[in-house]
Amino acid sequence: MSVILHIESATSGCSVAVSDEGQLVFNREDHSGKGNAVALGVLVDEAISLIDSRGLRLDAVAVSEGPGSYTGLRIGLSMAKGICYGRNLKMIPVPTLKLLCVQPLLTMEFPDDALLCPMIDARRMEVYAALYDRSLAEVREIRADIVSHDTYLDYLEKHPVWFFGDGAAKCRESIGHPNAHFIEDIKPQARWMFPLAEQSLNRDETCNVAYFEPYYLKDFVAAKPKKLI
Repeated sequence: MSVILHIESATSGCSVAVSDEGQLVFNREDHSGKGNAVALGVLVDEAISLIDSRGLRLDAVAVSEGPGSYTGLRIGLSMAKGICYGRNLKMIPVPTLKLLCVQPLLTMEFPDDALLCPMIDARRMEVYAALYDRSLAEVREIRADIVSHDTYLDYLEKHPVWFFGDGAAKCRESIGHPNAHFIEDIKPQARWMFPLAEQSLNRDETCNVAYFEPYYLKDFVAAKPKKLI
């Protein structure tokens, strides 16, 4: 177990959390619309002040890696890199779509054969989505989907599928299958990052701070996998 600073800014809001030995000791969110450039810096300063005032030894910084907005991800990544360089820390990329799954998995019950489909809104009827099982094993990789009645039909014919995230609401009428279920008000939040970040840190799945780039919505399809060290 470790002390990890978590930074999430992939969508319109932003949040910062600190976990200590797997327990959340700090959590702040900002959905005021002031812009991540202003709000995130304030939240990070508060988190660092708490860490220092308690004499905690920070081990790593976890940052939401997208897909997400260009501006939000750049701001979050810049913050994370600056702290990692300044304190000689490891940086942990957390996939934003997988992060969206953590809250439902920890707060709801799902049947054994359930699939989870987190969605991030792109434009019109396009979303960025992936499919995971209850263990967060990837059933279908992240793709840019233009949602219609048959987009997820192969999965819906065999499994109950739960859709959520800011791209799910606009897809409700288009999907319309008896096996399709929708969960409201699920956002990527720093407070849910620690189970994924702890797991990555224990496996030494950290990234090269100098060369790491997140997945942007605008170029996600062309993005190449990042090398872990």
